[in-house]
Amino acid sequence: VKLTAAALQQHPMLAARWEETHLALPDGIHIGIAVDTEEGLIVPVLRDVPSLSLLELAARSRDMIESVRDNKFTVDDLQGGVFTITNLGSYGIDAFTPIINLPETAILGVGCIRREPAVIDTQIVPRDQVTLSLTFDHRIVDGAPAARFLQAIRLAVENPSAWLLK
Repeated sequence: VKLTAAALQQHPMLAARWEETHLALPDGIHIGIAVDTEEGLIVPVLRDVPSLSLLELAARSRDMIESVRDNKFTVDDLQGGVFTITNLGSYGIDAFTPIINLPETAILGVGCIRREPAVIDTQIVPRDQVTLSLTFDHRIVDGAPAARFLQAIRLAVENPSAWLLK
């Protein structure tokens, strides 16, 4: 979530929202987290993600998900998101096509993390790999800028200390 927020700061069009008469850029990075419940999918929103430390983000995420699963959330908890992250990796799914949570512009799907052989320099070593799936509204963002956003996430995941210490 933190690394996605950093990439959204670099690529703000992916956090744009369709308003009734215009496209609005966000005043903050508020990320929705798709949560599976017995009643169906609910997307509560983590507000101002870049301003949160990792410990704050972990605590808020845990509390938010728990409140949704216990059906103790408010309508305000579900509003104002500019981007959503959904994770089917916890179900063993590697790749999927997530559906945009309107009026947002994009959604990131996170697949299962798998340890696979990778070539690093001249050696084959085990490395954790994950498939990320980005669905985006092509009326707002073209393919190349969307690819640059995913590239920013990839670079951040490969070198997280530069982003996580901010």
